[in-house]
Amino acid sequence: ILAGIPIFLFFKNEIILLAFWQLRKQKMDKAADWLASITDYEKQLHKSQYGYYHYLQGLTLAEHQPPKVEPYMKKALEFGLNMKHDRAMATLNLAAGALQKGRRQEGARLLEEAKKLDSAGMMTEQIKMLKDQMKLPTMQKHMHNPNMRNRGKF
Repeated sequence: ILAGIPIFLFFKNEIILLAFWQLRKQKMDKAADWLASITDYEKQLHKSQYGYYHYLQGLTLAEHQPPKVEPYMKKALEFGLNMKHDRAMATLNLAAGALQKGRRQEGARLLEEAKKLDSAGMMTEQIKMLKDQMKLPTMQKHMHNPNMRNRGKF
């Protein structure tokens, strides 16, 4: 029993590990259920796990509620993520959110940062896709009313 106490205290909350496992299996709803069992992350988790809690919350919301992802990813980066590819994914999600809201300069800066963090090249396809999306014109600037073309001729 005494030998198990330090191990239990080191892995203070295995719910984060179980949520990661569900994400690897592409079961977002089950990962969200595991994360929902954490009622107060500041009391239940170790400080080093705060960032990953917010990161996982953001990833589970990304599929169904993309606008709600940005604050979680910002908090995850503030608290800190240990792995470079996790920081790259969080930064990529922030870039996508910025581009979606029409903040092109911020999106381009975040994309470059994500590209630097992605040393393994795991997200090059997503980064390329977002860069291609940046090249497309935004709908607000180029959406014209066809009836307005002849306005000055009458």
